[in-house]
Amino acid sequence: MPNRLAHETSPYLLQHADNPVDWWPWSADAFEEARRRDVPVLLSVGYSSCHWCHVMAHESFEDAATAAFLGEHFVSVKVDREERPDVDAVYMEAVQAATGQGGWPMTVFLTPDAEPFYFGTYFPPDPRHGMPSFGQVLEGVRQAWQTRRDEVADVAGKIVRDLAQREIGYGTARPPGEEELAQALLALTREYDARRGGFGGAPKFPPSMVIEFLLRHHARTGSEGALQMAADTCERMARGGMHDQLGGGFARYSVDRDWVVPHFEKMLYDSALLCRVYAHLWRATGSDFARRVALATADFMVRELRTAEGGFASALDADSDDGTGKHVEGAYYVWTPAQLREVLGAEDAELAARCFGVTEEGTFEHGASVLQLPVQEGVFDADRVESVRRRLLAERAGRPAPGRDDKVVAAWNGLAIAALAETGAYFDRPDLVEAAVGAADLLVRLHMDEHAALLRTSKDGRAGANAGVLEDYADVAEGFLALASVTGEGVWLEFAGLLLGHVLTRFTDPESGALYDTAVDAEQLIRRPQDPTDNATPSGWSAAAGALLGYAAHTGSEAHRTAAERALGVVGALGPRVPRFIGWGLAVAEALLDGPREVAVVGPSLDDAAARALHRTALLGTAPGTVVAYGTPDSEEFPLLADRPLVHGEPAAYVCRDFTCDAPTTDPDRLRTALGG
Repeated sequence: MPNRLAHETSPYLLQHADNPVDWWPWSADAFEEARRRDVPVLLSVGYSSCHWCHVMAHESFEDAATAAFLGEHFVSVKVDREERPDVDAVYMEAVQAATGQGGWPMTVFLTPDAEPFYFGTYFPPDPRHGMPSFGQVLEGVRQAWQTRRDEVADVAGKIVRDLAQREIGYGTARPPGEEELAQALLALTREYDARRGGFGGAPKFPPSMVIEFLLRHHARTGSEGALQMAADTCERMARGGMHDQLGGGFARYSVDRDWVVPHFEKMLYDSALLCRVYAHLWRATGSDFARRVALATADFMVRELRTAEGGFASALDADSDDGTGKHVEGAYYVWTPAQLREVLGAEDAELAARCFGVTEEGTFEHGASVLQLPVQEGVFDADRVESVRRRLLAERAGRPAPGRDDKVVAAWNGLAIAALAETGAYFDRPDLVEAAVGAADLLVRLHMDEHAALLRTSKDGRAGANAGVLEDYADVAEGFLALASVTGEGVWLEFAGLLLGHVLTRFTDPESGALYDTAVDAEQLIRRPQDPTDNATPSGWSAAAGALLGYAAHTGSEAHRTAAERALGVVGALGPRVPRFIGWGLAVAEALLDGPREVAVVGPSLDDAAARALHRTALLGTAPGTVVAYGTPDSEEFPLLADRPLVHGEPAAYVCRDFTCDAPTTDPDRLRTALGG
């Protein structure tokens, strides 16, 4: 019989709807039930494409005896970390503080007042490698709750007090300057893996936001070292197994230092961030390789993640049926030489094996290889390789596909909107811009209420119940600002302004300018989460600083610019010390140092060929954080277009920064020079 999760919108929660465990969603009712029964709460946090979440579910949550024990002695609460990043963040901070590590599935035991007192991640069904079994943990917690309640209360109270005192070192409200950004670059250079690209050791995550900083730093200062680190890392990632050589898009991370074997789940946010990175790398260098990766990644998002409603799904699982009924990580993506011969014939199979690095020994498990694009001597026949790629992709499409998490997350769709809008504009792909507009329309229609307050998720055209957090407001505003620059439709600037109004009034500390991840009127947890560091995605803090700065450049709003500058104070504190974890904040700081530049392009109509050429040139400018307004002289859609006439009847571009404007130009080459293109 289905439990209480059967009516949720989260695919992760729905995966557990038929468990024998009597799950509750996160709710006041669940904690009231724990108070009524005088039992502790088991909080289990995961997400739909999490491999070890599936393992623990199969081993423990599908087990009738375990379910019966949980039902008798606990109230069990299941949370999708992607729907409730605030709940995840608060308790993950507690787990990491107590154990020194964290991860998913996250297993936390709480009092009925939601105070944590015992922590873990994955627990096996039997004792293993020094780990207790899940059953032993449950019995231990039950005994402690029944016989040592005072001790439990003391531990819970101490943890909550400790969390309350863990205020971040905000530093000053002064944004970083030349010196701090140079120190950040130096620190990155020290951690750079010159032989393999990327930073640090295994596992290696795609450093998307750090690369954006490096590209902007190069554009502003001419630093060849910054450009080299960005370009080499991008090439190594895209040639490795983390990049899907057949279907485009990127896996979550590489388990090794050489980018060979990925963790196979594919997240929307990774592909969105990397699509934009490769498009920007092409913009800076003209690299045909970067262009191909950007377009392949954009096409992957549209082909495999776009939902029927026009939004973008969250993720594809790492695991899939290997053809025998067994779910295996990577089964959809890996190949053996025998499989290549079966699909391609002996001659083309040999070509494919050399081109994609497939060996008899294999680079993954059981003699299978992850497809790569190793650098080799000699030249392959491009048409023949493309034919091989198409045939392998068609064959792969017949394999059992990984599951798809169909929920639409506002923040991640904001990242996708920005990436698709810019990639479509750069490479004359109006279909990609249309896909961005479709996702933006869905967010406005389904995720925003009449006050422009955001809901975090939707699924199958049905809005979820969870309020948007800071990253939702910030990333959606960023996507809308990119869409405004690309389309010349000022309504997207208006929507961005409405969202950023919430950032100023509901997420910002009026005294310090610090930002919180949840709104002042959001559900009160044991701590109000606040994390300025960029991890898999830009932090809400960094993303908000960037969107506030871009909006201020578009509108001249002093309030938004001041808020951006105050928010960037944390980048000055963290950038020189931990630049890998505040890459987007550093990228925004580069834009602030450069102005950012404001470009108004006016023409007799949006379809005028000369005006479109100027508009495209403006979009291709590499000056960090440049904003572009495009329209007719009488347009009221963009403040930057006010009092910007045609020049001698010809389309013209006006470039301003720091309250100073260049003479207008009708020449794309002069505009390109003015914008560092």
